Amino acid sequence: MEEGSGYIFGGYLRFSRSMSENSEPKARKPRADSLRNRDLLLATAKAAFAALGADVPLEDIARRAGVGIGTLYRHFPTREALVAAVYAREIQQLAASADALLAEHKAGEALDAWLNLLIDYMATKRIMAPALRADPDEGSKLYANSGATILPALQRLTEAAHAAGDIRPDIGFEDILRMMSGLSQGYEQPGWDAGARRLLSVMMAGLRAGSAAPP
Repeated sequence: MEEGSGYIFGGYLRFSRSMSENSEPKARKPRADSLRNRDLLLATAKAAFAALGADVPLEDIARRAGVGIGTLYRHFPTREALVAAVYAREIQQLAASADALLAEHKAGEALDAWLNLLIDYMATKRIMAPALRADPDEGSKLYANSGATILPALQRLTEAAHAAGDIRPDIGFEDILRMMSGLSQGYEQPGWDAGARRLLSVMMAGLRAGSAAPP
């Protein structure tokens, strides 16, 4: 892994630790119904992308969401804007889930559950990658900021699992990153996520406290 360039999971998922400043002017607070429509469109678009690919007609997404195509375009003027927003939402939800999982589960179980969510994120990224690359400016910004959002969540989960004695003390944050990098190999292939979950279960069995450490 190159110094200062972030982490690349299997050569496909680049996480940078830096986050650019937001220089955009503050906008007027959206109305509640507008926010609901936006969230509905993002959830519907994610499901449509997963089922039909990122080139699904935008009219189909609007119809599935139960809104007019004009509503979709008011929120997302282009396909690239919609894809980027879905991807950004996945990043934010993945990061936010760490605290929720820690509040509801033992730390080791929370780490396991979160790594399964990371596999979901990788699968979503695979579907949207071609469309993100079609808009290199927005795609590059999302790639650059993703690590600043996601990596602290993984580190927090790892440290909590260590503190609770749920995982072996000789396995650190960087080790888990390397293991997930290995799991991501071939993520563009059909059925990758099912195989990745099987391997993750093996990995977690070896991480648990009480597993034999090498001499």
